[in-house]
Amino acid sequence: MKKSIYIFLLSVLCLGLFSCKDKPLELNVMSFNVRYDNPEDSLNSWSYRKDVASQTILNYDADIVGTQEVLSHQLADLKAALPGYTAVGVGREDGKEAGEYSALLYKKDRFKEVESGTFWLSETPEVAGSKGWDGACERVATWAFLEEIESGKRFFFINTHLDHVGKLARINGAKLMLEKATAIAGDLPMILTGDFNSEPSSDVVQYLLSETSTKVLVSAGDQAKEKKGNKGTFHSFGRIPLEKRPLIDYIFVSKGAEILSYEVIDDKLNDVFISDHNPLFSKIQIK
Repeated sequence: MKKSIYIFLLSVLCLGLFSCKDKPLELNVMSFNVRYDNPEDSLNSWSYRKDVASQTILNYDADIVGTQEVLSHQLADLKAALPGYTAVGVGREDGKEAGEYSALLYKKDRFKEVESGTFWLSETPEVAGSKGWDGACERVATWAFLEEIESGKRFFFINTHLDHVGKLARINGAKLMLEKATAIAGDLPMILTGDFNSEPSSDVVQYLLSETSTKVLVSAGDQAKEKKGNKGTFHSFGRIPLEKRPLIDYIFVSKGAEILSYEVIDDKLNDVFISDHNPLFSKIQIK
């Protein structure tokens, strides 16, 4: 009898393990330019927005968030308001805490971090604080190998903020980023988020979507089965009319993933601007 019970329990356990491994990995992904803490923003400065910024992440039950323009104290505020998340990233000016981060936030009870890092989008990517080509600012890409604890399934997530001035910095930065990301990620599914300071017709976006790139990506906004919200993502705290807002923020996913939904999140929460950009949200399924 004891042997029969043991075999039964073992069978149930095995079935559970197989079902977890066979089940597609469903991820709630967000890209969020939070706008750096600028006192000149007056009533739109961070002290007024930090609560709605963290609440937006919670409202969408984001599993992983690629953030841009986060200063060290802003990241500390987000971590304090989001105790269920772990942060990855460094300040772009010194590789420590100075300057803006392109930090990742992910649910620590769902994922295990296998490896992570940051490199600079420059001719010397391993040199902290290095500027690339004609760029006005230091630019970085922060990445992580994550493993879902329940299923053991792994994926690669990378997040960036391309230069707002240098054309060469944008295209060369995008090429370098994808090259290095592909070398690190190998065959793992890849998710790329960020503020690319580039519209859909730009050479940057066209390169990232090219079938000849080092990793073939698709845009969640193009491929989603369900779409919600406006097309543009930069509104400068509502100063840019709806029909003139440029799309410069993206969620890209390696080809083969299923994009269940995509949303350009509203400008405001509780009548407070979340940021000067609309965050993006996408539900992605990876087999």
